[in-house]
Amino acid sequence: MIKVIPIYIAAGINGFESPAAEYLQLPLSLDELLIEHPSATFLGFARGNSMEGLGIFDNDILIVDRYVKVNQFDVIVANLNGEFVCKQLDVHQKLLLSSHCEYQAVSVNEYDQFSIEGVVIRSVRCHRPSPVLACSVAQ
Repeated sequence: MIKVIPIYIAAGINGFESPAAEYLQLPLSLDELLIEHPSATFLGFARGNSMEGLGIFDNDILIVDRYVKVNQFDVIVANLNGEFVCKQLDVHQKLLLSSHCEYQAVSVNEYDQFSIEGVVIRSVRCHRPSPVLACSVAQ
């Protein structure tokens, strides 16, 4: 069970509330909070900086849901010609978009092998290395 302590921090430096401050106790697990369709969800690691403009950074954990319908400009994980990519999808123009100015849009053509693996519904950033993830991130 996670205890949620309502600490609101402004853009500047701010102190923490007193340990005696009221807190909420919710019967909630991180799985319940982050994953909507457990049997259709997988985790992956982001690589590179092409999605930084949307808040996805190198080594972030991506929570990818295969069940949800893909909408215009969703962030997706796809297989493009044998390579897994994380991009924003322009469904109408059939373009894979990065959110970093160094990367150009990629057209998905009829001769490409292309499959959408799922929609990125959440991303998680670890601010300290996790011993559980150390082996996976190092690869």
